[in-house]
Amino acid sequence: MAPRMKSILPRGLYGRALLILVVPIVTIQLVVSIAFIQRHFERVTQQMTGGVVAELRLVLDLRAAGRLDDAAELAAGLGFAVNPITAPMSGVRRDALDLSGSVLATTLQADLPGFLGADLTHEDNYVRADVALGDETLRLTLDRRRMSATNPHQLLVLMIVTSVLMTGIAYLFLRNQMAPILRLARAAEAFGKGEHVTYRPRGATEVRAAGAAFLDMRAKIERAIESRTRMLSGVSHDLRTPLTRLKLGLSMLPEDEETAALLADVADMERLVNEFLAFARGDATEETEEVNLVDLVRRVIENAERAGQKVELAGDPVLILRLRPAAVTRALENLLGNARRFGSRARVTVIGGERSARIIVEDDGPGIPMERRDEAVQPFARLDGARDPNRGGGVGLGLSIAADVARSHGGALRLGESETLGGLRAELALAR
Repeated sequence: MAPRMKSILPRGLYGRALLILVVPIVTIQLVVSIAFIQRHFERVTQQMTGGVVAELRLVLDLRAAGRLDDAAELAAGLGFAVNPITAPMSGVRRDALDLSGSVLATTLQADLPGFLGADLTHEDNYVRADVALGDETLRLTLDRRRMSATNPHQLLVLMIVTSVLMTGIAYLFLRNQMAPILRLARAAEAFGKGEHVTYRPRGATEVRAAGAAFLDMRAKIERAIESRTRMLSGVSHDLRTPLTRLKLGLSMLPEDEETAALLADVADMERLVNEFLAFARGDATEETEEVNLVDLVRRVIENAERAGQKVELAGDPVLILRLRPAAVTRALENLLGNARRFGSRARVTVIGGERSARIIVEDDGPGIPMERRDEAVQPFARLDGARDPNRGGGVGLGLSIAADVARSHGGALRLGESETLGGLRAELALAR
């Protein structure tokens, strides 16, 4: 039962807050309707009908005593009409929505002597009641307004209108209280994607406290990122300088196999340092901008084809997305580099959706076993299976960089098996 209730309850804070407001109002309406209408109006109707029945009995007593003129004069003065009939009614006829009709009919049956039947369905607000008086049958025509509280539905209408009005006013106040929370959520979501959105704490004291804590946390993270970036810039400079001296010194030596091997080792060291720095630096220093994702993918594929790789492009022709172009380019180059290292063909598919855009890279290589895919995206992971993303001098950071770029764009990197090419299927999802 609990899971079913959770599935129908609203998930958003707006919906839940409105539910908290509406449920008590509806409950109060039901309680007031039952306690007031069914009790107060029923008692009022019973008392009014009892008074009218007493007047009717006096008229009937005068008629039974043979004082027809006095009975007619009294009935006219009280607003009654008394007429003999030959075909009396049996039972009580009333509308289903007649709230006070049942009490009125019960009182007539209990207190009016000789009661035969009554009709409460007339739209002229008159009640017809048949009674047996001696050898004759009489039809009494009575004003309904004298026997029951009039228009009890007016209270319901007033309650509903007032409740709707107060709910609207409460919604306006609720929206003003919710707006600071939504702004805080948007600022936190944007910061998670690497965007800096101007935010000032507003609203209630608790919301202001949460906003101030968020600003303090954001400032600390930005200082840490800035400090790490400066440190990495220094490390990059310190490492590149001795590598450059080594390359220069080796280039001045006679060209032989040993010198060529040393130059290759220096090139590998430089490539490993660049790959590590790219992973450590991430895309924290790059600003987001709106670009055509398909054009970006096409440029990466053209660069790969110039290097001798066979790559097919499919999917949407135009897909405008706000992202960090250099970071996404680096992630896609890493995925295509893995495809080139372990396969002969690659296919890139770009698919746009309402909430995300997907770049799918497939190859015809050996793939990665399902039980090793989570391990493959970890930094410095070295797989010993059929497909090792660290083979060829890598340090196991290609998939890690792609996964980090996807997370910084509010998405994820998913690995699977290509149904068409049979190799690895890497899906880079980016939030829109």
